[in-house]
Amino acid sequence: MFDNLKAMGAVAGLLKNKEKLRAVTERFQEKLERMSVTGVAGGSAVRVTVSGKMKVTEVFLDPALIAGLQAGEGGREMAQALIAEATNDAITRVQSMVRDEAEREAQELGLPGLPGLDGLLN
Repeated sequence: MFDNLKAMGAVAGLLKNKEKLRAVTERFQEKLERMSVTGVAGGSAVRVTVSGKMKVTEVFLDPALIAGLQAGEGGREMAQALIAEATNDAITRVQSMVRDEAEREAQELGLPGLPGLDGLLN
C-alpha cells in the first residue's frame, strides 16, 4: 500500500514538472524507434524483424522455403505457420525489451514498480 502511495506522490510531482515529463517521453519514444528485434522460426528459414513501435520492418524467407512453396498446398500452409511463429516470437521479444526499458525509465523518475506495467504490453 505504501509503495502505491509513494508512486502516486512521484507521479504527482512529475505532473508539476511538465518539461521533465516531456523530455522523458521524447527520450523513451526515441529509444523505441531504435529498438529492433528479429524473431525466427523453422531453424531461421523465416525471420521477422519488429521495431520497438511494434511494426514489422522486415520479413526474410529462405530461398529453400520459397522453392518448397511450389510443391503444393502443404508447403504454403507450412510457410504461413512459420511466418506467424516468427512474427509472434519477434513481438514477444520486443515487448519484453520495451517493458524493461519502461521500468528503467520509471526507476530513473523515482517510480519504482509501476502497477499494471506488466499487463500493458501483453
